[in-house]
Amino acid sequence: MKTKFINGVSSSPSMSLGLLVTENALEVQPDTEDECKQDIIRPDEPELDTKRKAYSWCKEFLHGAWKTVNEEDFQFSIIRGGLSNKLFLCALPDTQTSVGDEPRNVLLRLYGAILQMSCNKGEPRQSNKENVFQGAEAMVLESVMFAILAERELGPKLYGIFPQGRLEQFVPSRKLNTDELSLPGISAEIAEKMAKFHGMRMPFNKEPKWLFGTIDKYLQQVMRLTFTRESHTRKFAHLMSFNLPQELKTLRSLLDSTHSPVVFCHNDCQEGNVLLLSGREGTDKQKLMLIDFEYSSYNYRGFDIGNHFCEWMYDYTNEKFPFFHVNSKNYPSKAQQLHFITSYLSETDKGFNNLSDEDQIQLKEELFVEVNRFALASHFFWGLWSMIQARISTIEFGYMEYAKARFDAYFEQKLNLGI
Repeated sequence: MKTKFINGVSSSPSMSLGLLVTENALEVQPDTEDECKQDIIRPDEPELDTKRKAYSWCKEFLHGAWKTVNEEDFQFSIIRGGLSNKLFLCALPDTQTSVGDEPRNVLLRLYGAILQMSCNKGEPRQSNKENVFQGAEAMVLESVMFAILAERELGPKLYGIFPQGRLEQFVPSRKLNTDELSLPGISAEIAEKMAKFHGMRMPFNKEPKWLFGTIDKYLQQVMRLTFTRESHTRKFAHLMSFNLPQELKTLRSLLDSTHSPVVFCHNDCQEGNVLLLSGREGTDKQKLMLIDFEYSSYNYRGFDIGNHFCEWMYDYTNEKFPFFHVNSKNYPSKAQQLHFITSYLSETDKGFNNLSDEDQIQLKEELFVEVNRFALASHFFWGLWSMIQARISTIEFGYMEYAKARFDAYFEQKLNLGI
C-alpha cells in the first residue's frame, strides 16, 4: 500500500494487497476508539520469533559467510517500513570474514496484510478463501515484477523469495523529501527513470484495467461504509455530499476522451518511493532509484505522471495529527511540468530532440493537458482509498483528513482546468 504513511505495520506476513482489493475488506476493522488497540504494532525492537525466522532465511538463501554465521552473532534490526510491508536489516557481524562476493547487508521484506489485521475472527470461510487466493495472486505478480526489474537493474537485486516475503539488496540511500521533487536535476532524473519504466515490456495483462477497475471496486466499498466515531461520521457525510458516483461518471467521460498511451506504470511515484543513492548525491545523473512496485501495472501514461505531480503537494513527515502537511501551491507550475515533460519525452522518443521547435512544443503541450486531466484520477483514487483505510486500518494516521485533502484538490484541479 502507500508506504509513506507508517513506520510499523502488522507482523502477519501473508499477502501483498497493492494490486487487488477484496470485496470483503469492509468487514475487517471495528470502528471504535478502544477495540483492537492491542493490534497496533509499533515495536522498537524486532520480535524474537521474527529474528529466528530471518536468520533461517538468510542461511538458506544467501551464500558465503551467511552459511556459517552463528545465530547469536546475526545482526537484525527494524528499518522504518511501510503500510503493507515490514522491513528489517540483516547483517553479518564485523568479525565475520567474507568468503566471496556475498552481500554483507540485506533487506528482509515481510508482506503485511491489512485485511488480516482483524479483531473479528468470525469471517465467513468463503471470504477467507477469496482473500487468500487473491492475496497469493497479487504476491506472485509483485514478486515476478520485482525479479524482472532487478534483472534489468531498474530496482534492487533479489536474493531470495519465500511465501512470507523476500530478501533484497540493501541499498545505502535515503528517501527523497517532498520539497526535493521540485529540484530541476531531481525532477529531470525522475522523468527519465519513469520513461524507462514505461518503456519496459512485462509479462502481465496489457489491458488498462487497473485504474478504473480499482476505482470502481473502491467506490463500491465506500458506498457501504459505516462509522460510529462522531468525527468520522461527520467527515464521511461531508465527503459523500459530493455525489461521488456522479463525479466518477464525469471523470470517466473526460478521460475516455483524452488520448493517453497504455504503458507499464509505477502508479505510486512519490518521494518515499524514490531513493537518493549514497555517494552519488553530487552527481548530475544516475543518483536515484525507484522502489516499491506494489501498485505497478499496465495503465495510462497520464496517470503515472499526473499522480507524481500531485505528490508535490503532500508532505508526510508531520509528527502530529493528521501526520501530513498539504500545500496546494506546491503543485508544479506549467514551467516545472514542461521541464519534467521535456526530459520524459527526450528519453521515450530518441528523435524528439531532432524535431522542430514547433513540433516539440506541440508534443509537450499535448502531454501537459493529458497529465493534468489524469491528475484528477489520482486525487479520486487516493481519496477513496483513504476513506476505506479510515475504516479498516489500525494505523494512526488522519485518513479522513487525507481523503478530504485529496477531494479538495480534485475540485480545485477541475476548476483550474475549466471543467
